Amino acid sequence: MPRALAVPFSDCACPGECGGPDRGEDGVGVDGDDQETWGERAICRTADPDELFVDGAAQNRAKALCTGCPVRTECLAYALDHRIEHGIWGGMTERERRALLRRRPLVTSWRRLLEAARSEHERLAAPDEGQAWDAAG
Repeated sequence: MPRALAVPFSDCACPGECGGPDRGEDGVGVDGDDQETWGERAICRTADPDELFVDGAAQNRAKALCTGCPVRTECLAYALDHRIEHGIWGGMTERERRALLRRRPLVTSWRRLLEAARSEHERLAAPDEGQAWDAAG
């Protein structure tokens, strides 16, 4: 298998392309607020690219690197939106991404979809202040 080249995060057009306030999972802006892109906050930014572009069982080790990454959603959306065929991106292998793309062929912006899902998850997971007050009072 030919060795895939890592896409430099500094060339990423993803942060801020959808307009509006883009925030990573860590709450830090990804739209260039402080001349910072999501790739600069990725856990894998200092990893050897050979560790992220692997086959077989080594993919599980590479995917584990993504656990807890504050910009995992942005990374996965970038790979899906740009149809990146090699490597671990956002905790998914190329095979997993291809399967997801086949299951959801009508998605035009994975970035928007994943960020909307994350926002909805955060909304549902946040304790409802009214219910807490009712239970206490």
